[in-house]
Amino acid sequence: MGDLKKQTDAKIEAGRKAKPEFMKGVDEVIAKAKAFKEGENALKVGDKAPDFTLPNAKGASISLNKLLNKGPVVVTFYRGDWCLYCNLQLRALQAKLNQIHELGANLVAISPQVPDGSLTESEISKMEFIVLSDQNAKVASEYGVAWEVPEFLMEHMRVDRGLDLEAINNGNSNILPIPGTFILGQDGVVKWNYVNVDYRTRSEPDEIIDALKRLS
Repeated sequence: MGDLKKQTDAKIEAGRKAKPEFMKGVDEVIAKAKAFKEGENALKVGDKAPDFTLPNAKGASISLNKLLNKGPVVVTFYRGDWCLYCNLQLRALQAKLNQIHELGANLVAISPQVPDGSLTESEISKMEFIVLSDQNAKVASEYGVAWEVPEFLMEHMRVDRGLDLEAINNGNSNILPIPGTFILGQDGVVKWNYVNVDYRTRSEPDEIIDALKRLS
């Protein structure tokens, strides 16, 4: 079992003890999403990835094509800096960033959060990889990982978490990315991916490192 899975499993178990009814509801929502094959339209290995140009936390535009000119790109979609599981994943990726760079790749993390002061000051923006804002989850949709979040989870975020996603995402509050990760070769073709509609489950950084090694 990887280190990230141990951390996310521990958080899930703590949630089951603290809020068993809520976590049971999440399980049911995820089961329905899988039954409806949410995430199955995500880009597959061998697909050409759409180009994008998105702003970073300071508003500067970053182009995928320009990054691909430098080497492979690891693109990971996350829900926002308010997501506990996303923070665990991105910290784990930050810990492996030197290895990712040594293999000639760049890491890009994308969420719908508006690039305002709150994102600039977030823990994620202070990490050393590229953080971009995909308002209205447009790029997430092109990559097949945009998901209309069920009201059960939206109510939890509004009431239990006190999150105003309409403000955080500048308008679109109920479309979030399915956490997914894609490794793109310099030709822009997907060489490896991991997509799971269960937002509590993420790819292990070591799996990404192994895939990059196979590329090099």
